[in-house]
Amino acid sequence: MLYAMILFTITYVLMLVFGKYRAQIALISSLLFILTGMLPISQIVGSVDWNVLLMIAGMMGIVQLFIESKMPALLADRILEKIPNVQMAAVALALFAGLISAFVDNVATVLMVTPVAMAICRKLKANPVPFIIAISVSSNLQGAATLVGDTTAIMLGSYADMSFLDFFFYQEKPGMFFAVELGAVLSSLILALIFRKEKKPIPKDGFQTEVTDFLPSFLLLGAIILLILASFLPDKPSITNGLICICMFSIGLLRKAVKEKSPASVLKLLKSIDLETIGILTGLFLIIGGISNMGVIDAAAGVLAKHGGGNIFVPYTIIVWASVFLSAFIDNIPYVATMLPVISGLAAALGIEPTILYFGLLSGATLGGNCTPIGASANIAGIGILRREGYEVSTKDFIRIGIPFTLSAVIPAYIYLWLMFGL
Repeated sequence: MLYAMILFTITYVLMLVFGKYRAQIALISSLLFILTGMLPISQIVGSVDWNVLLMIAGMMGIVQLFIESKMPALLADRILEKIPNVQMAAVALALFAGLISAFVDNVATVLMVTPVAMAICRKLKANPVPFIIAISVSSNLQGAATLVGDTTAIMLGSYADMSFLDFFFYQEKPGMFFAVELGAVLSSLILALIFRKEKKPIPKDGFQTEVTDFLPSFLLLGAIILLILASFLPDKPSITNGLICICMFSIGLLRKAVKEKSPASVLKLLKSIDLETIGILTGLFLIIGGISNMGVIDAAAGVLAKHGGGNIFVPYTIIVWASVFLSAFIDNIPYVATMLPVISGLAAALGIEPTILYFGLLSGATLGGNCTPIGASANIAGIGILRREGYEVSTKDFIRIGIPFTLSAVIPAYIYLWLMFGL
C-alpha cells in the first residue's frame, strides 16, 4: 500500500506542476501500476469508466457539429443583448451551466455550454480561460442538487433508497437541493467578485448570426432529453449515457458524410474528439483502480469514519472536509462507493440516523473536485477544449477560481445540512 501511495502522490504532483504533459504522466503512471501488479490485469477493464469516455467522445463530436452550425454564435448574440458587461456575462454563463447540470451529467454540460462561452469571448475579445473554469466548477456544484445530476448522487440515492423528490424534501425537511442552491447563490457572488475588474460594456449592435444547419441543435437537445429520461430507468446498463451520446453523434456523422460526400470533412469531425483529454481520464481511472486495489481508499475511508465519542458533529465535520480534500485529487466515484457502507456502519454503531453523514459525504466529495484542474472529469473536459483552442491552463489559473468557489459553496451547505439534519 505504501508504494501505491508514493506513486500516486508523485503522479499528482507532476500533473499539477507540468500541466502540458498531464496525459503522458497519467498514462505512464497507470502503466507502472499495471506492470508492478498493483493493478492486476484482470481489473484493467473494470477500472475504466467507459460510460464517461464514450460520453465525452460522443459529446465532443456533437459539439463540433453544433459549432459548425453557428448556433453557439447566435446564442452568444442573444445573451449579449441582455447582459450589460463582461462580468455579468461570466456569472450568467456559470449559472446557466449549473442549471443544466442539475439534470444532465457534468461533463456533458461543460461540453454543451463551452461553445457558447467561446463564441462570446471571441466577440468580446476576452480571455476564455476564466470563463470556462467558472462553467466547469459551477457544473460540478449543481451535480449534487438532484438525484440525476451526478453519478455520486445516483449512487447515494440507490444505496439509501432515495427517490428523485427526496433530494428536494427528505423526512419532511428541505433536502440536498436547497443546500446546493444556497451554495450556488453565494458562489455566484464570489464569481462576481473574481470578475469585478471585467466591467467592459457589451456593445449592442443588433447583429444576429445566421444559423446554417439546425440538425446539430436537435441532436444536442435530443441528447439532453435522452440523458434525463435514461436517469429514471432502473437497472440500466452502466454505459447507457455513453451509448446515447455516441448514437446521436453517429447520426450527425452519417448525415455529414452523405450530405458533403467529403472524406476530409468527416475526418476533421472525428479529429474534434480530444484524444489527450480521453488519455488523461483513462490514466486517472487506472491509477484510482490501482490505489483502490491496494487498499488506499479503504484505509482513507476508515480514518475518516473514526468518530469522536458520541458526538456526531465530529465525524460529520471530518467526513465533509476530508472528502473535500481527497476529492481534489482522486475521482469521487470510487471514494463515495467505498464510504457509503462505512458511513452506514458508523451510524449503526452510534445508534443514529445516517442522513446527515450521507449528505455531508455527497456535498464534500462532489464539490471537492473544484479545487484542482484534475479533481473532476468536467474540469479536465473544459481544459481540454481550451487547449484545442490554443489556451493553456495552469494550476494557478484554476485554483484562483476553484478554491474560493469551493469554499463559498461548501461552507453554507455544511452549516445548512447540520442545522436541518444534525441537530
